[in-house]
Amino acid sequence: MTQARAAVRLRFSTRVLLLQLAVVCTVVLMTAGTFAALTYQWLGDQAEERALAVARTVASSEDVRRETAVLAATPSALLTPETLAGGPLEDYATSAQDRTDALFVVVTDDAGLRLAHPNPALLGQKVSTDPSVALAGGEETSQENGTLGRSARAKVPVFAPGSTTDVVGEVSVGFDSDDIVAGMLRNIVPVALVTAASLALAAVASTMMGARLRRLTLGLEPEEISGLAQDQEAVLRGVDEGVIGISERGTITVFNEGARRLLTPGSEREYSGLTLAESGLPDFLGTATGNYGPQEHVVDERVVIVTARPVRLKDRSTTPDLRLGRVIMVRDRTEVQALTRQLDAVNALGTALRAQRHEFANRLHTISGLLALDRTAEARDYLGEILDSGPLNYPAEDLGLLNDPYLEAFIGAKSIEAHERGVELRIGPGTSIRGHITDPQDVTAVLGNLLDNAITAAVAGASPNKWVEVEVLDEYTESGGTLHVVVADSGDGLRGEDARIFAPGYSTASPSTLDPIAGHGVGLALVRHLARRRGGDVWVAESGSPQSHGAVFCARLPGVIALESRFKEQP
Repeated sequence: MTQARAAVRLRFSTRVLLLQLAVVCTVVLMTAGTFAALTYQWLGDQAEERALAVARTVASSEDVRRETAVLAATPSALLTPETLAGGPLEDYATSAQDRTDALFVVVTDDAGLRLAHPNPALLGQKVSTDPSVALAGGEETSQENGTLGRSARAKVPVFAPGSTTDVVGEVSVGFDSDDIVAGMLRNIVPVALVTAASLALAAVASTMMGARLRRLTLGLEPEEISGLAQDQEAVLRGVDEGVIGISERGTITVFNEGARRLLTPGSEREYSGLTLAESGLPDFLGTATGNYGPQEHVVDERVVIVTARPVRLKDRSTTPDLRLGRVIMVRDRTEVQALTRQLDAVNALGTALRAQRHEFANRLHTISGLLALDRTAEARDYLGEILDSGPLNYPAEDLGLLNDPYLEAFIGAKSIEAHERGVELRIGPGTSIRGHITDPQDVTAVLGNLLDNAITAAVAGASPNKWVEVEVLDEYTESGGTLHVVVADSGDGLRGEDARIFAPGYSTASPSTLDPIAGHGVGLALVRHLARRRGGDVWVAESGSPQSHGAVFCARLPGVIALESRFKEQP
């Protein structure tokens, strides 16, 4: 039943159209009716004035005054239709009636008996309307019904010859009310035409307005629009992602708080109604057209994923596929990228530890076999060799300077990777670690990125002797321990690109070596963000050159290392 009522219910635009037409029709009809009433009244007044003028003319005639005085003095018994018909007074009244096209011209004596009348049969009889005002010497006009029908009439007194006070009768002149209606109809024809034209114009205007309303509302009903507005407000305020709506004209229609937080933190500017060029938002938003992304971009110290999709709507009132513009989604991937790089570092560390465990197991089996054969001297010599060579034979030398299992295992694993690519990874002579790493995730993420970039630069460099050197130092203050990292390589250097090296999306890697899903142009910006989040930094110490060495990067990471108890000062 509810569905049937909903199906029968008129659309909002149709209801607006009908309401507009009803209002216009009511106004036009009221106006036309008022005009018709005023016209009828005006024509009636004109007819009464005309009747009054004719009545005055007839009553002022000397012949009428004389004959009326004579007949008024005649006994009423002698005033019969036979004696009055064809008399001079009757002829005069009939002549005046014909000349003025009046409905009637009636003359009575001072008793109200008809002395002249269009219907001879009524002569000598008392008039049907009250003549007392005229017989009292006054004049009156009115619209009344008489024996000849409704008419606009006037009554004036007839004075005796030579007197202005002695009333001997009265004259009544009337004009047919049908003539008034006919005159009104003649005058109202233009009004009717204007009324019809107004209604037609109103219908056309209402139809056009309804079509315009349907286009503006995309064929949606007010209830649907209200629901959509509520849903939009709930969605835009309820999601952490940035949402930017761009109209077909290129103006910003939606800019939620998530987009403000990710793209313009701290800004209070209103972006709605501005174009992307006017808004000052990042340039990559202008390229996010069609089915764009997902693409990684760096905004300040954040890594964001940008996706754009065109917005189309099936408009029920016009075309089936209406293009509304596009929507751009901006998602924060800073923490995810950091965790991904930390996970890569942990995986490398785990691989190194598994290799170390396997090597330890092999060595223990060797020692166990020597002891089982009662070859104690050989077992003792083998243990001495192990102590001299270190726990695992990594390509990098002097790993013992690191004095931290995390750093030893991680840099050792990176040295294996570098060795496989033809690069020698070595520990700088200035390396000095007294403490132990307390936050291996951030350390391996920053150090791993710098080492990966250095190895890649060394592989791509022109120098035949390909190497990467890393120095790690710790520093301790009252606020805690700080780790300092210096990474140099044998590559060709930055070639004046150090000013752009941390720019969002910028990469010095060769296009042929780029991994399309590795997020190049993000790593350095991300590790700088990780370092600055801890109060440290990552920077370029030297740009390098092909003749000497490649770029030298430095990192400072506060709070990631703690001093061993044996190095702490005794109280």
